[in-house]
Amino acid sequence: MSDTTETRTGTPAGPQPEPLRFFGTTWVEHDGGYAGRRAGVAAGSLVAAVAACFVLRFAYQGLTIADVGRPVTILVVVMFAVCSALAFRHSWDAFSKRPDPDRQASLRGLLAIGFVGTLLAYSVRSLTEAPGETLHREEYETARTRYERRSAGRTRNPSKKRRAAGS
Repeated sequence: MSDTTETRTGTPAGPQPEPLRFFGTTWVEHDGGYAGRRAGVAAGSLVAAVAACFVLRFAYQGLTIADVGRPVTILVVVMFAVCSALAFRHSWDAFSKRPDPDRQASLRGLLAIGFVGTLLAYSVRSLTEAPGETLHREEYETARTRYERRSAGRTRNPSKKRRAAGS
């Protein structure tokens, strides 16, 4: 066993891929049931979004039964529609670049209200790749390249470095 390719604990040397929710590290080589997981995540998040729409329908019916008035009912429907659209866009963008933590914290309430949009974004993205795979693959390959460059320069013993002529 070489220390350059594997550590003493049996894990490969260098950066390790970051696991994705529901996929672990199967996204790296697309193995371990990756395609089935993608199909399951796409279907599961779509089913969850449909179930959430039924819950919102019951809430709408509750507003109608309570007779809160047309303006309030319209306001609630528009609020959920806008928040869902914004949550979809935010989630979609978060699959390709890391969101700013401060912005993420300030949008937490909006994302909670627009949870249907987040579920739909997750479902649609799962049709082409694991959500966040592109971002994680770029980061992982960049880290591997940096690691390879750094470790390639350390192949010789620095204590046996030749002195320049004339020193």
